[in-house]
Amino acid sequence: MDLKDKVAVVTGGAQGLGRSFVEILLKNGAKVAIVDMNESLGSELKATLDNEYGPDRTEFYIADVSSQEQFAGAFQKAIERFGCFDIMCNNAGIIDEKNWEKSIAVNLGGVIRGTYLALQQMRSEKDVKTKKVIINISSVAGLGPMITAPVYSGTEHGVVGFSRSMAAAVKAANASVRINVLCPWFVNTSLMSFLNSEEQIGHFCHFKDVTEKALEKHGILETDDVAKAFLTLVTDESKEGEVIFVDTDGVKTVPPPGRPSRE
Repeated sequence: MDLKDKVAVVTGGAQGLGRSFVEILLKNGAKVAIVDMNESLGSELKATLDNEYGPDRTEFYIADVSSQEQFAGAFQKAIERFGCFDIMCNNAGIIDEKNWEKSIAVNLGGVIRGTYLALQQMRSEKDVKTKKVIINISSVAGLGPMITAPVYSGTEHGVVGFSRSMAAAVKAANASVRINVLCPWFVNTSLMSFLNSEEQIGHFCHFKDVTEKALEKHGILETDDVAKAFLTLVTDESKEGEVIFVDTDGVKTVPPPGRPSRE
């Protein structure tokens, strides 16, 4: 996919990984609708990007992806501003083991809402020459247990399972949409502050030394490392229904789990 004048939506795009996704899309010629709850960071980023890329390349919309009304409202405004979309990145996520209902609503519910909103718009277009693409962001916690944050881990497993199922469904329906999943190792963003917050991990805080030892052994990713893998999933049209793991050793494709025998 050539990104020149393509249009993308990135949730959680005002900071961290989302900001890196926004920036790499812009550098490759796309226009981006940024969706985030943080109004001050979003407005600040919009001003910065306007100076670098021009005021017509981005827009910022305030929305909580756990709210169908807010998310759909922001999405509709973005459609009115940019027209059709080519790329959807469901990136917004939190770690909050105490307020676990909110974690599920944002991390898994937000991905499901964003995927359905994007599919509704993408499949309504006729004569699509290049398949559009949805990238759902999970994490290493979606590929194995994370004992410091079991609810977070559960939501990230849910993102992987939902995305794989949706990818198979749209392919079977011959829809002109690709769905892929990106699962990064621990990344140097504000989300890592959960290790120092008993409010976020509550009675699991005594396990945080397990995560700290893993970080000491394997290091930590920078957002730019993950953005490069994200760009590959967007632009490489052979990537369809794939789950990609990014760690400090490189990029790996994660095969689907085998089904248990019924015999």
